[in-house]
Amino acid sequence: MELAPETKAMLEDKAKRIRRHIVSMLAEAGSGHPGGSLSIADIVTALYFQVMRVDPARPDWEDRDRLVLSKGHACPVLYAALAERGFFPVEELMTLRKINSRLQGHPDMKKTPGVEMSTGSLGQGLAAANGMALAGKLDKKDYRVYVILGDGEIQEGMIWEAAMAAAHYKLDNLTAFLDFNGLQIDGPIREVMNPEPLAEKWAAFGWNVLTIDGHNFEEILAAVEKAKATRGKPTMIIAHTVKGKGVSFMENQVGWHGNAPSKEQAEQALAELA
Repeated sequence: MELAPETKAMLEDKAKRIRRHIVSMLAEAGSGHPGGSLSIADIVTALYFQVMRVDPARPDWEDRDRLVLSKGHACPVLYAALAERGFFPVEELMTLRKINSRLQGHPDMKKTPGVEMSTGSLGQGLAAANGMALAGKLDKKDYRVYVILGDGEIQEGMIWEAAMAAAHYKLDNLTAFLDFNGLQIDGPIREVMNPEPLAEKWAAFGWNVLTIDGHNFEEILAAVEKAKATRGKPTMIIAHTVKGKGVSFMENQVGWHGNAPSKEQAEQALAELA
């Protein structure tokens, strides 16, 4: 898919703004997860600013598309996108992880406008997304459900039960993105618990499988269109990404899975993202 220059420029600008928000929020909070938030910034940007049918004035609009961030610790990227999309003021981002804030360390569907599912206990988001997609089928709605999974997260057995169920119920209104950055909190996924071969496994579970560069907007959007055109099975988009993408000293460094930048580190990161 070839994007119009103005569309591509808009998406690149939004992704950069979202990455800047992530760095600023985490530095202010003094805790959180930068690596996996930065790695999916382009995917989340594409979904909220080009793909998904949502209405910030009506967060509970029944015909909206839904996104479940199954890897809930990456919520800074979700909060940043929701704020940029107009669900709540951008200024509120700096309350991340503070007492009485609506923006806690994992998403809360009862407190935060635009959050579809409270996530954080890894492995549960795909099952929740299945339920939303199945409900849409039963209610004869045309909304679509998207879910973002971590590559370490799919070591959870519940993911594969949900994968089997999604194929069984032919949930072709469900599209999953796998954030395949190769690192989890305690090391490379291939050393901790190797989930590969990924494409072959998801295909064997009955899914339509696509593999993309998760930082290429043309590839992200083309994959979404292919998923929409697929009938009778859910789609898994395996997105090759870079943990900490956009900040040189965070990229491909497992130590930045769950450590917030200092003030000085944040200043360097923001300068790189200017």
